[in-house]
Amino acid sequence: MMQLTLNQLVPVPLREKIALRQSGIWDKDLTFNSGDFVFVQAPSGTGKTTLVHILYGMRTDYSGSVKWGSSVLQASDAEVLAKFRTEQVSVIFQDMRLFPELTAWENLDIKRRLTNTVTEEQVTDWLARVGIAEKRNALASTLSYGEQQRVSIIRALVQPFEWLLMDEPFSHLDHENIQKAINLISEVVQQRKAGLLLADLDANTYFPYSQTILL
Repeated sequence: MMQLTLNQLVPVPLREKIALRQSGIWDKDLTFNSGDFVFVQAPSGTGKTTLVHILYGMRTDYSGSVKWGSSVLQASDAEVLAKFRTEQVSVIFQDMRLFPELTAWENLDIKRRLTNTVTEEQVTDWLARVGIAEKRNALASTLSYGEQQRVSIIRALVQPFEWLLMDEPFSHLDHENIQKAINLISEVVQQRKAGLLLADLDANTYFPYSQTILL
């Protein structure tokens, strides 16, 4: 199973700010094992979204290194990154990043067909479980933020992964819908014996975390 190793990771734009405060992640040597449930509590301005984007290979403006298994992320070419993002690591973005001109179902089915991991019936069931079955054929641009967030959660689950990265995944959901989403995520993550890393502003007990770290 794939380890995540961080060695002296420091985002260049935050270097001066990081030097002025203690951090449990920035400029540290850390290893997380697949199967770990990691919570990163990140007060505003400490680089929460930056961290998630770095771990997903979307940013390279940092010193230090990120290793997924034996592969150094910043040394990976486009082909390796594409394989990494479709087979090993999935992400729930804070800003959802749905295709607004496509329906909720089309946003999900693109990823489902690309990775061939779950069936149409499973995705249909998941939509019902998080309370948006009736929004299946609605354009993403017409969905509320909470509905978009639930679509983005399901989209992250329809592909194979050894790690699930989450950036404020429940920020637009009420308590009832948060619990529905947690139940679905927990079930899929455990089935795949995967790890998860959740970054959020405030302390929570959404999952049975094996580590809690202040960013």
